[in-house]
Amino acid sequence: MDPFRKGVTDMRRLIVLTFAGMLAGCMVGPDYRRPTVDTPQSFQYEEKEARDTVNTEWWRQFQDPVLDGLVAEALANNKNVKIAAANIEQAVGVLTQTRAPLFPQVSYAGSASRQRISDNNAIPVASGVANPFNSWQLFGGVMWELDLWGRVRRLSESARASMLASVEARRGVILSLVASVAGDYLQLRGLDEQLAISKRNLAAYAESVKLFELQFQYGQIPQLNVEQARTQYETAAATIPQIESQIVQLENALSILLGRNPGPIARGKTIYELVFPAVPAGLPSQLLERRPDIAQAEQNLVAANAQIGAAKSLYFPTISLTGAFGYESANLSDLFRGPSRIWSYGGSFTGPIFTAGAISGQVHQSEAAQDAALIGYEATIQSAFADVENALVIRQKLAGQIEAQERLVKASREYERLAKLQYDGGYAPYLTVLSAQQQLFPAELTLASLRASLFTSYANLYKAMGGGWVTEADKMTGGQTTQAAPSDGEKGAKAECEAECPKGK
Repeated sequence: MDPFRKGVTDMRRLIVLTFAGMLAGCMVGPDYRRPTVDTPQSFQYEEKEARDTVNTEWWRQFQDPVLDGLVAEALANNKNVKIAAANIEQAVGVLTQTRAPLFPQVSYAGSASRQRISDNNAIPVASGVANPFNSWQLFGGVMWELDLWGRVRRLSESARASMLASVEARRGVILSLVASVAGDYLQLRGLDEQLAISKRNLAAYAESVKLFELQFQYGQIPQLNVEQARTQYETAAATIPQIESQIVQLENALSILLGRNPGPIARGKTIYELVFPAVPAGLPSQLLERRPDIAQAEQNLVAANAQIGAAKSLYFPTISLTGAFGYESANLSDLFRGPSRIWSYGGSFTGPIFTAGAISGQVHQSEAAQDAALIGYEATIQSAFADVENALVIRQKLAGQIEAQERLVKASREYERLAKLQYDGGYAPYLTVLSAQQQLFPAELTLASLRASLFTSYANLYKAMGGGWVTEADKMTGGQTTQAAPSDGEKGAKAECEAECPKGK
């Protein structure tokens, strides 16, 4: 048999045996299993009338088209969302690069040279051999590292988990972005109402100052009343620039979230025209599927777990196959003729004997990183539970506080009305009217602020709950969710989770 054909046949047999060995081989290191988490049975401040609305575009429940447009604009143009998308592309590139050694690496090379050997060389040039002479080479090569111990597969598992963590990080950015846009807009409308209250009171106080100045000129009242009215006017006047400054700062913050340069923001419904959304329902165990930050922390744990196997595989030998085929000739015209053919194939292996702790150090480092990732995963879950509890109690207590504040405003308005009647009738000094107005003005400002905070608490509650609405918001960014085949470790995690949870990850 032609030696070349025999070599090719032997190479094919070796490749078949190698594939069989890889399929029979195992991956070094622990397979990932989702840790058991102590999950509360219910939330302490869970609403009895909560509804399953966590998977809807919740910001539309405020029924403000301007807010809907701002959210859509932010999802399309926000810079942090674009950065997160670029991070996903980078992670996909790392995954592709890490997977590459699982497949044969094919290369090519060529050279052309002209050379002259010295006639005084110790080994003289044979007679009939041209000197100087040409050399032409063209060949292709293949190299393949056999992943018998699963090092490359573990590294690929880690890279894939890191890529999925980047996907969840982007979802987390979207979750925070929508909540921030809605929250800032609602706070902005609250400041608008406070500004309107301040200007309305300022105008009323200005009329009082003018009236008392005329009465003072005709000797009907003492100067003390005039200065009291002027003090009240200036107090309201000092409040307006402060509120206007806060409005501009909030508009600039919103503009950045929208991907714009700082500037004014359009307004829709007032703080008293907006509709309160429904309170979303959910169980603590459902946060494991809903919250992107929890999913991201788990993928980081998967990646750290896989790195242990990759580090332990360094204890075992690395086996590589190489092969080359090509042509070499002194004449370009003879380069592709049979006698010019050259080829080679072979294998090699290398393994550690003494590394002075280089490998054990990497194993210890990867195990410590896995411990840190596990603690981080558990801490993220606990923080998620706390976020929901805080959002629920804030919403509940704000609602009760607003009810009390509304009663306070109503009583203060009645107090002011009666004080004016007594003053006009000469039964009470103006100090009584001033005292009533000094109570009413801040009470109205506080009510507007509390109402805005209550609306914002709904946005924070939906943010804390997570939910399928993030997927709908993701579609509005124009992005595509990266998909990849699950690894063996993740399949095991999914099977275990399905046995423990109603909805497995």
